[in-house]
Amino acid sequence: MTVQLNHLIMPSKDSWASAEFLTGVLGLEPPKPFAHFVCVEVGNGVTLDYDDRDEFVPGHFAFLVSDDEFDSIFERVTGRGITYWADPAHHKAGEVNTYPGRGFYFLDPDGNNMEVLTKPFTGDEHADQP
Repeated sequence: MTVQLNHLIMPSKDSWASAEFLTGVLGLEPPKPFAHFVCVEVGNGVTLDYDDRDEFVPGHFAFLVSDDEFDSIFERVTGRGITYWADPAHHKAGEVNTYPGRGFYFLDPDGNNMEVLTKPFTGDEHADQP
């Protein structure tokens, strides 16, 4: 058996609100409770298990999607008036990047930097980026 990612614990101020935000933006199945977690299936059997916490440091989470999925997600983001950026440092508001495919970043209700991209990075894409 190969090593496979099964789940990540997602610290959250409001697990249901954050899980429902993500499923709504990404077009995923509604979240499901498990013990005290609120779980979001993100593909290949991997779940993000939201867990209410008083304090935590927001993280970065990237979702690799097809071009058609990207278009649908982008439409939901812009339709909801969610601010998005072309870069992880949030300098290029209202833009989509094209390295190596299309991608953008947005914040979830907990301040996590969420990324949607159509092609995985190889490491050379940002050589000419500020």
